[in-house]
Amino acid sequence: MKSNQKYCKSLTAYQRYKSHEVKIGSIGVGGDNPIRLQSMTTTDTMDTEATVAQSIRMIDAGCELVRITAPGKKEAENLKNIKNELLKKGYKTPLVADIHFTPTAAEIAARIVEKVRVNPGNYADKKKFQEIDYTEESYQSELDRIAKRFTPLVKICKDEGTAMRIGTNHGSLSDRILSRYGDTPLGMVESALEFLRICKSLDYHNVIISMKASNPQVMVQAYRLLINKMEAEGMSYPLHLGVTEAGEGEDGRIKSAVGIGTLLEDGIGDTVRVSLTEEPEFEIPVAKTLVDRYLKRLPHDEIQSIDTIPINPFEYTKRQTYEVFNIGGKNVPIVIADLHKKNKITPAGLFSQGYHYSVPLDKWNIADMACDYVFTGDNTIDFAIPGTLGVIYNHKTWLNNQGERCFPILEASSYLVGVELSADLNFIRTNLNEVNDELISKLKTDTRVVLVIETSNKHAMSEQRRLILELMNSDCHTPVIIGRSYMNLSEEEFQLQASTDIGALLLDGLGDGTFIQAGTCGSDQMKMHTAFGILQATRTRISKTEYISCPSCGRTLFDLQETTAKIRSKTSHLKGLKIGIMGCIVNGPGEMADADYGYVGTGVGKITLYKEKEVVQRNIESEAAVDALIDLIKDHGDWVDPDDNL
Repeated sequence: MKSNQKYCKSLTAYQRYKSHEVKIGSIGVGGDNPIRLQSMTTTDTMDTEATVAQSIRMIDAGCELVRITAPGKKEAENLKNIKNELLKKGYKTPLVADIHFTPTAAEIAARIVEKVRVNPGNYADKKKFQEIDYTEESYQSELDRIAKRFTPLVKICKDEGTAMRIGTNHGSLSDRILSRYGDTPLGMVESALEFLRICKSLDYHNVIISMKASNPQVMVQAYRLLINKMEAEGMSYPLHLGVTEAGEGEDGRIKSAVGIGTLLEDGIGDTVRVSLTEEPEFEIPVAKTLVDRYLKRLPHDEIQSIDTIPINPFEYTKRQTYEVFNIGGKNVPIVIADLHKKNKITPAGLFSQGYHYSVPLDKWNIADMACDYVFTGDNTIDFAIPGTLGVIYNHKTWLNNQGERCFPILEASSYLVGVELSADLNFIRTNLNEVNDELISKLKTDTRVVLVIETSNKHAMSEQRRLILELMNSDCHTPVIIGRSYMNLSEEEFQLQASTDIGALLLDGLGDGTFIQAGTCGSDQMKMHTAFGILQATRTRISKTEYISCPSCGRTLFDLQETTAKIRSKTSHLKGLKIGIMGCIVNGPGEMADADYGYVGTGVGKITLYKEKEVVQRNIESEAAVDALIDLIKDHGDWVDPDDNL
């Protein structure tokens, strides 16, 4: 890997990326320490009893670092009472103060707790969404101003032995950064580096860095670029991983796994926080499931290293492939459902795959999340299938069932020998060991073929990535379906593993579809929804409304979980729309830039509505705010009635 592309130790051999150790009280992060798990309280910081009780639930669930918001001086001072109460109850888990706009609160907290988190986007800047044309001299003057404001905190942390997290958030970059670097991963990285350089100049290195975004693609690119830039400046700070505003339930878990898991696959990350719009103790098992997978990653089958990397790891570019039927080219990634173990396939059996047959009307209703193909193996279908569905048979069965939209799947060895094929579309199963010059040579002259790549390697994503990069380096443009098999997993384990394995490839533009085979891992409908959820999280195929919803914290000004559920119940049919639901103004306005509409708490019982990053209505009573949001969507022509989607 070239130095200007380097962001991990190896793309083919799993190993942790080595950072230096940071001590947070008695806990070590980075270095040779295990990946630490953390979460954040959602209670009012001034409510000592509630915050202590919730912290204990988090710790008992496995939380190793407890973060508590301290938006002002009084909250920062009350951290002492919270810490003392926890100590009385026998809990010595390090506490982290979460600071945004108030440097004096950070300076107070740094003398009380083991770590403070500051956001470089708003620690010394007030966001006004202004574009400013800086000269080199005026920009340096701004950096001098920031250093003057930030240095007192650094000195306190150094004297007190307090750790610090410099936590960049995509949604709250300063106007200064946005004016120079734009709303980009590079802007996120430079925002942190400006503060890091101040720490380094003061010989303070007890620092952890994060690059959070609600878009996993931006988040992954920012972390990779950060490592690349740090190495160039001789830095090795530990990394805190997280996808901010991931949301709730299935969507929040999939989105978190896509972002966090992609980095963990390359050995990146020293501490993890999964941000769900749920009680914080529910975040810890999800984080643990993601992290524990890598305890057993070694040893894995050797994967040949690759010297030429034909992709830019810091930017998204979809791999160029030719179009075969409706796969590859400019088509969105397709979803193949696995039905080959069914005793008999009936119209009712397609219900879980998004196809609803109406007997009285004798017609099919097709849902937004309906698979594109079903793999039936040797099971034949004896009824008229929906017009948008394709059927994949094992090759021998296909020979006797060559109907409309019926296609064969066969092994690469059979393909090379030469057998009867479809004139339109053929699926070829293969793996890295079978991809040789002979196969590639034939693929390059055959525009009827799509590869379904498989793996049994424990370091599976890297093996499949290696295969696709080999095709790219050989100038082979055959479309690739990412095939993965799972067995005997809980629904949550399956969702997290599949999202990591497939999402990591899609985030780099590698893959033209998914084919998940998962025995005893949950319902068929859940598996199919997971596949579409992965495509949604990677922004490669939008099939439903996306909710950018922050986790609750002590700053939240309304019941976030209840409100999110209410908004979802009224807007979930608005396919492709992004709605931001933010508990307070810390990240709210910034994240609105990535959402079509925003619902932000700006006071107790008060809501402000946004169209993208522009304020439309201020301080609406919360009881009327959801209806006002719907009216806003209607006013801008983005509303459709639920029945119109049937």
